[in-house]
Amino acid sequence: MKIRTLFAAGALALGTLGSFPAIAQTDELIAGQVTKVDESAGKITIKHGPLKKFDMDDGMTMVFRAGDPAMTKAVKAGDKIRFVPERINGQFTVTKIEKAK
Repeated sequence: MKIRTLFAAGALALGTLGSFPAIAQTDELIAGQVTKVDESAGKITIKHGPLKKFDMDDGMTMVFRAGDPAMTKAVKAGDKIRFVPERINGQFTVTKIEKAK
């Protein structure tokens, strides 16, 4: 009985650990430049290169929802940035943003 419980717990743990690399791969930082910040709407317009994870092979300028309202205060038009875009509830959303060095 104990061996079955240990085996089940081990299999569960391995299954859980196996899922972490997939999560880490989605956090790829994309280079871009802020062209506009709309603090009241919680949106940031970013000129960026290709977004392969969304099958966008060309660079373009897009409006993203800020995942955290503080993001709209952290950047301004003209800032060169690196960011993580996601599609949340059908909306393109910035989940992480940092000024480029």
